[in-house]
Amino acid sequence: MLAADQRLRRSDDFATVIRRGRRAARNGLVVHLHAPDSTEPVARRPRAGFVVPRTVGSAVTRNTVRRRLRHLLRTELDRLSPGTDVVVRVLPEAAERSFEELGRHLREALAAAGRPRPAGRRAGG
Repeated sequence: MLAADQRLRRSDDFATVIRRGRRAARNGLVVHLHAPDSTEPVARRPRAGFVVPRTVGSAVTRNTVRRRLRHLLRTELDRLSPGTDVVVRVLPEAAERSFEELGRHLREALAAAGRPRPAGRRAGG
């Protein structure tokens, strides 16, 4: 379970992360990562939220995938800089992945979303 101050709850927080954050997809997961501007210090801990649509499966399947990802992301949040927000969007194929595969794909997607953009690419879509 994530602590209350580590959870994204408001829809406009989700929208901000998805709209302004970096995106990386890996085998059933899409990670949106929004780091704060480096010019202002941020005191709050990193936060996370999950989007698990009905296309993933039944309520039991969706909740199982969400619980697994929440457990995996808890350790990864400690490695992120303060003020960072993460939204994990789950695709249907994630329901077929094992716990270890989900963990590997989540770490890869977080690393890819955290890398700087290559030179010459537009910043805002």
